[in-house]
Amino acid sequence: MDNNLYKKIENYVTGLYQTLQDDALVFHNLKHTQNVVDRTKEIAGHYNINEKEMLILYTASWFHDTGYLFTEPSKHETMSVEVMKKFMLDHTNDTELINGIDQCIMATKSPRNPTTLLQQIICDADTYNLGTKEFKETNKRVLKEDKLKIGDVDKKVFYINTIKMLGEHQFYTTYCKDLLSATKELNMKKLKKKLQDIDVEKIEKNKMANPEIGNPMLESLADIEKDKSGLMSKGIQTMLRLTSENHLKLSDMADHKANILISVNSIIISVILSVLLRKLSDAPYLTIPSIIFLIVAVTTIVISILATRPKISGGTFTEQDIHDKKVNLLFFGNFHRATFDQYNLAMRTMMRDTDYLYGSLIKDIYYLGTVLGRKYKLIRLAYNIFMVGIIVSVFAFAIAAFFHHDIATATTIVKGSGSPL
Repeated sequence: MDNNLYKKIENYVTGLYQTLQDDALVFHNLKHTQNVVDRTKEIAGHYNINEKEMLILYTASWFHDTGYLFTEPSKHETMSVEVMKKFMLDHTNDTELINGIDQCIMATKSPRNPTTLLQQIICDADTYNLGTKEFKETNKRVLKEDKLKIGDVDKKVFYINTIKMLGEHQFYTTYCKDLLSATKELNMKKLKKKLQDIDVEKIEKNKMANPEIGNPMLESLADIEKDKSGLMSKGIQTMLRLTSENHLKLSDMADHKANILISVNSIIISVILSVLLRKLSDAPYLTIPSIIFLIVAVTTIVISILATRPKISGGTFTEQDIHDKKVNLLFFGNFHRATFDQYNLAMRTMMRDTDYLYGSLIKDIYYLGTVLGRKYKLIRLAYNIFMVGIIVSVFAFAIAAFFHHDIATATTIVKGSGSPL
């Protein structure tokens, strides 16, 4: 082994990178080459490599990316071989050695198909970073290099291509398979998570710019038609059906609670008007408590009626509304004035459009929820008024009765003391 040749190779390639320094080579630079050389030594150390084979690997690892300094990335392996041959022919006449280096360098060209152990070692050394924690940083540098070399690069497209590359990539030596495969899979999962984050970020930006665009639910609904098993469709249908049923049950409960309040307070008002008011001439001290009780009952009834009072919209729609998917054909208030032919055509249009159909169901549940929110808010208010009003009315009756009793007692005493014995 000619140690002097090793040093000459290192100095020559280092000099090339320093002399022809390219700021755009953020990843495929001297540092990357030095890392590949170190990884080549590491991997080769686990195999029975002779001195000549080690020289082949060493030279190939130093020269494998020198082509980036002279030509475009897609042709860099061929150029690297030319640079290597020009140097090696000045230092050796061993054609077998030079051909071995040539084959190792070209083995790193994608798609890789190394046929010898030496080619497998150089390929694994070149992509060693894919199975390490440094992948996150090296991938950032590759993206930056692409931007500087190519121009504007869409980050999402870059990540998609990188994930595809990781999926197709394989380590060839058993040493790298055992050492790096698990971390490579983890790196791929992290990259997929980043890709999802980019989609969410893009959707949020689109929603801020235009609420009708980039809705993640609308985008995902398109996948229902692609689901051959039908599980996605069945799951969504079950979810929508149960949600609608729950909302309808809650609406029935709200109406029932309102009816209870209306019935009870109607009875109270009937009693006050038919019985108590007739006796106010004999018991005028009960006038104020009776009025309080009457006001509370009337107020409770009015709020309960407001909670259950139906609201009906125009009941018509246009063809443009159907085209724009604006009208919800599942709610009678939107079509009760339309003709059957109009409604029939609109419903058939909606049933052929997955987004429109499921979007209408979602819209129906949403607006039913807003109605429920208003109902329960008013019913809660009615119950609170009824509860507080009952308490205040009872206290008012008690106070009125108490003071009337005291006045009556005092009057009786006065009258009694003034009478002769």
